[in-house]
Amino acid sequence: MSSEQAASAPATEQPRPAEEGRRRGWLVFLRDVVIIVVIALLVSFLVKTFLVRSFYIPSASMAQTLIVQDRILVDEITPRFGAYERGDVVVFRDPGGWLPPSTAPARPAIVEAFDWVLSLVGLSAPDSDDHLIKRVIGLPGDHVVCCNALGQVTVNGVPLDETGYLNLPPGRTAPEPVTYDVVVPDGSLWVLGDNRDSSRDSRYNQDQPGGGFVPLDNVVGRAFLVTWPFDRFGTIDFHHDVFAGVPEAERQ
Repeated sequence: MSSEQAASAPATEQPRPAEEGRRRGWLVFLRDVVIIVVIALLVSFLVKTFLVRSFYIPSASMAQTLIVQDRILVDEITPRFGAYERGDVVVFRDPGGWLPPSTAPARPAIVEAFDWVLSLVGLSAPDSDDHLIKRVIGLPGDHVVCCNALGQVTVNGVPLDETGYLNLPPGRTAPEPVTYDVVVPDGSLWVLGDNRDSSRDSRYNQDQPGGGFVPLDNVVGRAFLVTWPFDRFGTIDFHHDVFAGVPEAERQ
């Protein structure tokens, strides 16, 4: 190449400082977004694992306190640092034989992965169908009996007026009686649904290996808030006053 051709050849253009600055700015922005998303997912995961979980209501067993497809928040602190009270509404894993075998077809892996990500931030509750939700009636050591002459459950000899939360047909003052006479063993709970005529709860599982009792180790936590639908947003009433006159269980 002649010196004249070399002189006339255009010099390689160098990136302008302004373009470099914009490119670097976008990279910094994307990095910050990724960091924020990762931190948000980590915080959500820790909250779900140790503090609060989201569930939806799959059945009518707790109507009208909770209805099908209600979204609820469950406090996971109570099973770690506190104790349950009679009247608490609790979510628990199937103690064995309470739920029918699942017949749902396997979902594609991509759907499972997406659902898992949504569950981290509380927008999905994929394991709700594997759990149950009921009201605590008997604590460890309690003597629970059904029913007295009025169709009421008694705990440690005291009849319960549950009309404030039971879902009863018009004209009825008590559910259809299902007789039982049990003492709740240590480390367990006796639980019943508020929609008692449509609830497969402790009464109906006395023939299972666990005798109808729910081990405390199976309890995920205490439901405390309805978050969706928005017109049902609010705290869940535990009706502790119903159990105010029940004496402590006599330990053997």
